Amino acid sequence: MKIEVIKCDITELDVDAIVNAANISLLGGGGVDGAIHRKAGKELLEECKKLNGCKIGEAKITSGYNLKTRYIIHTVAPKWYDFRINNKEQLLKSCYINSYELAKENKIKTIAFPCLGMGVYQVPLPIGAKISIDTAIQYANDFEEIYLVCFKEEKYKYYCEYLNEKQRK
Repeated sequence: MKIEVIKCDITELDVDAIVNAANISLLGGGGVDGAIHRKAGKELLEECKKLNGCKIGEAKITSGYNLKTRYIIHTVAPKWYDFRINNKEQLLKSCYINSYELAKENKIKTIAFPCLGMGVYQVPLPIGAKISIDTAIQYANDFEEIYLVCFKEEKYKYYCEYLNEKQRK
């Protein structure tokens, strides 16, 4: 199968690229972003400083440094609770699209995505899972493997159910 939902620590994966649920500064933070920065090492922070941040919905690429992955694609999801942000679903979809497009430009064949925005940015699970899986299906033929990585059991179960439902159609 080209699209696989897995429950694990994304920083442990041996794939061409992992996607980081970054903040706009790209200088590290909490959740998956903090874990990636800690494990990749200070060289990642130094490279990120040169990128001058990242806008919501956009994506930027760096080396993987001390991680098993060759590349890290950084993207910034919208903060769901921020009433000043319009078109949140489209912005979240742009995170995935821009990450996939950047991966294609860099000849990446295996890629892993965390549950973008579904931590402190409070993207609702049903919306986030739908966008993640629907976009993965859209790009499935461009990659050898797409991993949708869930850290928590609740998200893993929901993702599996939604993907199974889509595959039955």
